[in-house]
Amino acid sequence: MDPVRNPYAPGAGQRPPELAGRDRELQQFEIVLERVARGRPERSMVITGLRGVGKTVLLNTFKSMAMQRLWGTGKIEARPDQSIRRPVAAALHLAIRELAPRHRAPERIEEFLGVLKAFAMRDPSAAKGTSHWSPGIDVPASRGRADSGDLEIDLTELFVDAAGVATDLGVGIALFIDEMQDVQAPDVSALCAACHELSQSGGPLIVVGAGLPHLPGVLSASKSYSERLFRYARIDRLDREAADLALIAPAESEGVEFTQEALDALYEAADGYPYFVQAYGKVAWDLALSSPITADDIKVSAPEAEEELAVGFFGSRYERATPAERDYMHAMAAIGDEPVATAEVAEGLGRKPSSLSPARDSLIKKGLIYSAERGFIAFTVPHFGKFLRSQPV
Repeated sequence: MDPVRNPYAPGAGQRPPELAGRDRELQQFEIVLERVARGRPERSMVITGLRGVGKTVLLNTFKSMAMQRLWGTGKIEARPDQSIRRPVAAALHLAIRELAPRHRAPERIEEFLGVLKAFAMRDPSAAKGTSHWSPGIDVPASRGRADSGDLEIDLTELFVDAAGVATDLGVGIALFIDEMQDVQAPDVSALCAACHELSQSGGPLIVVGAGLPHLPGVLSASKSYSERLFRYARIDRLDREAADLALIAPAESEGVEFTQEALDALYEAADGYPYFVQAYGKVAWDLALSSPITADDIKVSAPEAEEELAVGFFGSRYERATPAERDYMHAMAAIGDEPVATAEVAEGLGRKPSSLSPARDSLIKKGLIYSAERGFIAFTVPHFGKFLRSQPV
């Protein structure tokens, strides 16, 4: 069939044509937006899940929902080697720029931008000679507000002032943080403290984060009250009805159908994971001769889809690992696909657990595995164990 008309989108963070199976999360965020709009107290929100389940897609959808309500929005992607000070400053600058044309007091906007500039410039970790960096703000930096150099104090003051600007307009501000588990530990503490202050004052600014399944543990380790600070949503594979809808709805818009046997085969291959659903659906469309797409089409196309996943989705991650790290992952895969005990991995390698700590910690930092619970680890990518078992050791 015509590949130009192919509706499926297996891209990183790329919204699929049919966002199936996420109605509950969308409704939860709609409630958050409405409560904040009415001046009701509301928690910030955190989405967690494995790679490929659609966290970034959902985060971007939330951002669009906030923009439709004329909120100020900004988004960052956390990096383990970078403080959030400057990325947050740039994101809030964008959010305020969205609100500024509707604000009747330009001096209020300029006052906040002065605070924002002071916050951005007061980065103790910045390289020497870069202290005058600012995100394109022409007003002079303020003094005595959000410029102490202590991120917890500065971020709290910045959030409170930003919320004040939004209050003037009767709207809110939403800061979206992708890969939130990579925020540095001191910055996580500062972020929680700032959100805590906002939750107490009722300021209309929320943080919406997305990260791997261990993100709640990262937040809890930073501040004991974090479990009450955020509204948590864990997303996983799609159930059968949602997975079928993700395939059927886009195809119907192009006048194409699937046989029931084809849908059965696709669900077995993709296992309900949204990224896999899109990947198998895309290749099946390209290789099918005509509508309806049949089980025979899936039988022909599945190996090609699996090869693409092996090179791009799995292989690119595998290549980032050192030989020692690969040995560790192969030992995990040999045990099974569920979270495995670190002691069992060490036993399989004939090593002491303490001697494997560097490899394990490095894999966690690279985002290839995560600590599912104390003493247990798991892959961040679904079906990664299956992929490893097919690779030569």
